Amino acid sequence: MRIIAGAFRSRVILPPEDDQTTRPITDRVKQSLFDILNPLLDGAIVYDCFAGTGSMGLECLSRGAMRGHFFEADRSALGRLKKNIATLGVADRSTVVPGDLFKFFAHSTPPPEPVSVIFLDPPYRFLREQPERLRTLAEGLATHLSPEGVVIFRHDAADRLELPGLVRADERTYGGMTLNFLRRAS
Repeated sequence: MRIIAGAFRSRVILPPEDDQTTRPITDRVKQSLFDILNPLLDGAIVYDCFAGTGSMGLECLSRGAMRGHFFEADRSALGRLKKNIATLGVADRSTVVPGDLFKFFAHSTPPPEPVSVIFLDPPYRFLREQPERLRTLAEGLATHLSPEGVVIFRHDAADRLELPGLVRADERTYGGMTLNFLRRAS
């Protein structure tokens, strides 16, 4: 895996240990996604939920985001995420939140500076097995999002889930994966 653009362009980061826990995104899809997101990134605060090894949040930091918050529960992925942050020298611009993301947002209050970009990339099984937990999480995330911010919700193309507090602004499908671009509901 590598960072594809920005200050850390072509820098290699540790990939997931296996594809069972995390699902890396291809460079082609990542480039398409960041072509859309680039105008939001300069000085942005970013949440990378279900971060895995941090590919999405680290790409944002490479492209000018001010701060990245990485949420991950899996120990293996967490170890690789911390190593990737250290390798790129962005520990001073990164916060790693280990543990249960659902519990964290159930008890959190909106930050003083709203978040511009949120990556919501849960294991696909959550959509099928625990959709209510994702809906509750989305409500919490919406309170952290700036009015012009966006949530990128990645899921299996065969699945559908409406998330409260958020409305679909755009949708892109790449093979068996869909990216929903969600804005805060007014």
